[in-house]
Amino acid sequence: MIVVDSNVVASLFLPGEYTARAEALLELEPDWVALVLWRSEFRNILAGYLRRGTLKFGQATLLLAGAEALLAGREFEVDSVAVLERVRDSHCSAYDCEFVVRARKLGVRWVTMDAKWIRAFPDDAVSLVDVG
Repeated sequence: MIVVDSNVVASLFLPGEYTARAEALLELEPDWVALVLWRSEFRNILAGYLRRGTLKFGQATLLLAGAEALLAGREFEVDSVAVLERVRDSHCSAYDCEFVVRARKLGVRWVTMDAKWIRAFPDDAVSLVDVG
C-alpha cells in the first residue's frame, strides 16, 4: 500500500513524461490510497487540459471515471490537528501536509513528484522517479 498524490494519479491517466513510471508503480504496488482532496485536484488538472483543447469533454470524463474506479473505497480524510502539526514543522501547505499525515497513519510511503515535499519529509515521501 502507498499514498499517492494527484499528480501521480494524473501521470497514470494522462500520457506524458512520467506515465511509464506511474504504470510501473501500479504494477509493483497496486494498492493506492489517496485523500478525498485528490478528486478536486485531478478535476482541476483535467480542466487545464480541457481549456487548452488537449482533451475533449468525453475523454476527460472517461479519464475521471477510470481514476475514480482505481481509488474507489481508498479515499480518506485526515486529522486536522495532525495536519497543523506538520504545517508548523515545515514550509509546506496544509494540503501537502495532509498526504504526510495519511502516510504516517498507515505506516506507508507517500509517492509524489514534488522535490520540495520530498526534502521536507524525507522519511515519508518518495519520488515517483525513484519507485516507478
